[in-house]
Amino acid sequence: MTPLHKLASVIIFFTIFFSIYAFLHFYVYIKTLSTFAIGPPWHLLFILVLLLLLLSPVLTNIYMGADYSLPLNILAFVGYLWMSVLFLFFSVHIFIDIYRMVVHISSRFFSPVFLRYIPEERTTFIIVLLIIAGINIYGWFEAGNIGIERISLNSSKLPPEMRDFRVVQLSDTHFSSTSGIRLARKIYKIVKALEPDLVVSSGDLIDRGARDVEEIAALLRDIDAPYGKFATTGNHEFIAGIEASSEFTEKAGFRLLRNESVEVSDFLNIAAIDEPTGGRFGNEIPVPEESVLETLSSDRISIFLKHQPRIEKKSIGKFDIQLSGHTHKGQIFPFTLIVSLFYPYMNGFFDLGDGSYLYVSRGTGTWGPPIRFLAFPEVTVIDFSRCED
Repeated sequence: MTPLHKLASVIIFFTIFFSIYAFLHFYVYIKTLSTFAIGPPWHLLFILVLLLLLLSPVLTNIYMGADYSLPLNILAFVGYLWMSVLFLFFSVHIFIDIYRMVVHISSRFFSPVFLRYIPEERTTFIIVLLIIAGINIYGWFEAGNIGIERISLNSSKLPPEMRDFRVVQLSDTHFSSTSGIRLARKIYKIVKALEPDLVVSSGDLIDRGARDVEEIAALLRDIDAPYGKFATTGNHEFIAGIEASSEFTEKAGFRLLRNESVEVSDFLNIAAIDEPTGGRFGNEIPVPEESVLETLSSDRISIFLKHQPRIEKKSIGKFDIQLSGHTHKGQIFPFTLIVSLFYPYMNGFFDLGDGSYLYVSRGTGTWGPPIRFLAFPEVTVIDFSRCED
């Protein structure tokens, strides 16, 4: 991909995102004005506030640097939380709009009892806001309640003297301006207690504007894993800047694998490929995963780190398990439904056949809004147990 094509790709991506985001703000504007009588001074203020909220993700991404800035971090927190409010407002209201349309159309032909009640606009608006407030308050606590998901696999590839082997997967921690040392301390406590043999990160370990990076890196570095800690890139490693992201990953005690495989001890392969979308943000040339996987020895356990949960059929059988993330399981329902349209393997454990498996993590942290709704964060444990052929 030429630099011109990369620039065009980035412009198209952000144009689509910003257009959708602007439409959602316009939807809130129309709904608010149709519900409340807002006089000229307050009307202008309302427009300015919406514009500021619309531009907040752009402003925070442009000006968020290594130096801590309290106003900028407040803007980032408010802007990302508003992103959640905006999405939920649209999701609930569009359902109500459809309901009203059904009532309106059906009333021309018949008037069933269950469709007779139509809430008054102001009542509906207030109820929706209360629902959204409740979801966000609950979602804040859900985002901090990291669960442990356990997967068990039998393998004849473990050495005779080794009965089991434990891998702990982190994914999508997204250390950033809104998610920092507090999340790192929780991860540290959980992973240390699990006593892993190997720790892996399946991408998006760090994001733009991350604070307390030295303290976070020191905590992660202190997690002991006899067979090492390995990571692959996610799209946000490139968004944050691949050089700074690589430096953080190494400081955190992880070996960053980029389109390569390594042999660990005498029974284990670990392979990883770069996140393909990283080409939009740098000079990286995508490498076919086949060229990486074909170097793996079939008599070893092969763990394949790939950020997005996409499966290439020709790769099945060349690894024991692919560990992915990226989807967050939608992070905030009902966004889950949209994500599932693009990622058939959205969350959980899948038997791909021919001795290959896939596990897709819901993610350990959050991106954007610091909340989750019906998509609990997780740390994943994959326990290999020895079995005979």
